[in-house]
Amino acid sequence: MKKFLLGTVALVALAAPASAADLAARPYTKAPPAPIAVLYDWSGFYIGGNGGWGTSHACWDVVGFGDGCHDADGGTAGGQIGYRWQTGTWVFGVEGQGNWADFRGSNVSLLTGIDTNESKIDAFGLLTGQIGYAANNVLFYVKGGAAVTSNRYRVRDTFTGVPITDTIDDTRWGAVVGAGVEYGFAPNWSVGVEYDHIFLGDRSYDFINNGVVGVPGTLFTTENVSQDVDMVTVRVNYKWGGPLIPRY
Repeated sequence: MKKFLLGTVALVALAAPASAADLAARPYTKAPPAPIAVLYDWSGFYIGGNGGWGTSHACWDVVGFGDGCHDADGGTAGGQIGYRWQTGTWVFGVEGQGNWADFRGSNVSLLTGIDTNESKIDAFGLLTGQIGYAANNVLFYVKGGAAVTSNRYRVRDTFTGVPITDTIDDTRWGAVVGAGVEYGFAPNWSVGVEYDHIFLGDRSYDFINNGVVGVPGTLFTTENVSQDVDMVTVRVNYKWGGPLIPRY
């Protein structure tokens, strides 16, 4: 019995290496590649359109005596073109914008009680620089620069609505500051919202009576008009020249 057991152990020991040799080789699986994080690049030229709402706050006075204030409200629509370059998370840019506007309003003269002072802005342009911070495809930015507006002023009879003076058309220059946020929803497309404030300061105007046919009008009044503008617009831009950047 003892010899039988020893023989069995020896047989198993001899058979083990042969069985191991018959086992299939362990398959080798290559490690998956590291994931690629795609970062949005704000660099490049862009062009787009905008639309929104604005209000112009105008105060009139005659030789230091307040003649009343009013808000000239209305819609605006236009376009913008610019260029941005990105370094790290910081984005810098320049932009030109031109808009049609219909900001109009009026107030009854506090000095006479029978005249109505009217103002209107029918167009404006902005030339600004930008500084922004990019959180991938979300851009937060501030802007500032020069502004120009096309203005119209007139005095009407409060009761009849008939114009008392000729219309004064004037181009006024000022400064603008603003801030916005923009979201890149596709490699070349973005949408955003922006707030701007235009400082126009004050300017004096000589309002002339309409007069009658063949008789020139005379000076009706001299008014000093101080004015500024607030606007909120929604913007859509198409960008080119700045592809997506893959980063491992």
